Amino acid sequence: MDALRRAGYDARAVGNPLRDLNGDAATVAGFLKTVAGPIVLVGHSYGGSVITNAAAGIPNVKALVYVDAAAPAVGETTGALSGRGSALGANPATLYDRAPYAGAPRGAADLYLKRDVFTRDFASDLPKETAERLWATQRAASTSAFTTPSRAAAWQRIPSWAFVSTGDRIITPSSKLSMARRAGSKVTRFEGGSHLSLISHPGAVTAVIASAVCSVR
Repeated sequence: MDALRRAGYDARAVGNPLRDLNGDAATVAGFLKTVAGPIVLVGHSYGGSVITNAAAGIPNVKALVYVDAAAPAVGETTGALSGRGSALGANPATLYDRAPYAGAPRGAADLYLKRDVFTRDFASDLPKETAERLWATQRAASTSAFTTPSRAAAWQRIPSWAFVSTGDRIITPSSKLSMARRAGSKVTRFEGGSHLSLISHPGAVTAVIASAVCSVR
């Protein structure tokens, strides 16, 4: 973000409610409609599913960038795209702390990654102190966010870029590469990294975003 702003781009971080895919995408789409000029839309992790839906019907979105992210087709859920061998394939009771939240649909709950899962698998290439700080400040995501089927696949009409960390234990490299091939994305394979390479290796991620920006200037 800072590097993009220093380069003169109007970079913004749009709030993602993390409640359910349809509502989250509508929230982001509402913001996009207030932006004049071409948009390069970037999503990380579940945020990839959100931009895949939010960009549908927004003509100003000229490029999509998936940073270690899900890129669902219509009807797919984010939870089904982690890939064989993902750390998220373990027993949910060993992965998450669950908590109720106001207005939750029947059976839905907020999920917080457990400390050891977060530091070992989610942020595996970050210093332990940094990983634990991020764990302690993580935002909860509703189970509904990961089980709502995608209604759109904006990558079918919008050029896309995919940043794929080969050390990601949350969305496996093979799953991300499969989604990228399907979308016809321009792929950057980053050797190593983690699911949080955008924090541990921001320069590499920024370079991919900048490439997408240059394509629409």
